[in-house]
Amino acid sequence: MQRRNILARALGASVLAALVAPGLAWADRLDDIKKAGVLRVAAFDGNPPFGFIDAQSKQQVGHDIDLARAFAQSLGVKLELIPTNPANRIPLITSGKADVVFASFTITDERAKVVDFSTPYFLVGQQFLARKGVLTSVEQVKTLRVGTEKGTTMESNLRTNFPDAKVVLYDDSPFALAALRNGNVQAISNDGVKLTAQWNQLPDKDKYEIPPITVSKEYLGAAVPKGEARLLETLNSWLLDIERSGQAVAIYNQWFGPQSQAPLPRLLKIGEQRVAAR
Repeated sequence: MQRRNILARALGASVLAALVAPGLAWADRLDDIKKAGVLRVAAFDGNPPFGFIDAQSKQQVGHDIDLARAFAQSLGVKLELIPTNPANRIPLITSGKADVVFASFTITDERAKVVDFSTPYFLVGQQFLARKGVLTSVEQVKTLRVGTEKGTTMESNLRTNFPDAKVVLYDDSPFALAALRNGNVQAISNDGVKLTAQWNQLPDKDKYEIPPITVSKEYLGAAVPKGEARLLETLNSWLLDIERSGQAVAIYNQWFGPQSQAPLPRLLKIGEQRVAAR
């Protein structure tokens, strides 16, 4: 009798597991987000105008913040912002601490091995900011101390294209800018959008310039954990929707339009480029 009871309980557990298993198989990050009612987004807090702390409100604001907030609203959940610097973007995703990264994230083959990228929503080019007259030709780059953010495509591009240059690494772009202003480096390199925003905020802007030297084109996208197909599909569909509705343009113009502090022509319509050009 006892043996029959044990077998019956085991059989019952097996049946229960079989009934529950299909539900477990369908559970994924998108389900977790909706169940928790919160979308956790890693975003910059020191890289205007993509993400930074507003001096008056003391809140995290910027282009990517507005995208993150709009995406959370489309899911019907609250937004939790997780401040990050460039080097921590992937660890926040792979450790499960963030659901999505909206942080001026360049799409690369190497990064795509560990995270999944959305369709690109922004196109920029890597450039330089230096004191006037210091950098007038691309040949001069190899003779300079150039500051940039560690763990970024800016760093790898500099090392690949200018192996003789002295590349000095910083945790975030404000530190690199401070190094330029106090003379620790002779130029800094970043995407043209960030450099334009930083340049426009300098009290002695007339002493600096962004020379017409471009290192590369960078397609930016949001990132999600590897293999989260439903979350990625939902994100991509939403990006196309806000392009069609005009919301993407409105957010862009808020931070990069003619009346903004970092005016920049919009080079990419969402959906025109599905993956980064290599």
